[in-house]
Amino acid sequence: MELARQILLFVHILGFAALFGGLVVQARDPEKRVNGAMRDGIGTAFLAGLLLVGVLEAGDGDVDRVKIGVKFAVGLVLLVLVMANVRKPRIPQGLWLGLLLLTIGNIAVAVFWSPVHA
Repeated sequence: MELARQILLFVHILGFAALFGGLVVQARDPEKRVNGAMRDGIGTAFLAGLLLVGVLEAGDGDVDRVKIGVKFAVGLVLLVLVMANVRKPRIPQGLWLGLLLLTIGNIAVAVFWSPVHA
């Protein structure tokens, strides 16, 4: 079970890295768009995250459901926004910035939201 958790966590991180990279690579471009790295990255990260929660729930460890809920909500918003704009030739600068901030925020929640130990 631990190996499955580690593999899913690795794939989840790779998905967010692809999404983040797909966003950052366009930082200097005057016209932004949803690219393949963004589409595949959020899809991979979202699915791997769902599977990871399933593995964690099946295991013996405690699951922080509030943290998972926040990450799920932000991930779902990212997934919907990316998929809704995947076929458009360009996206507004504000949407691109919003996607970038949501991505960074979701990563920050994963890193800095530590479980509370008594």
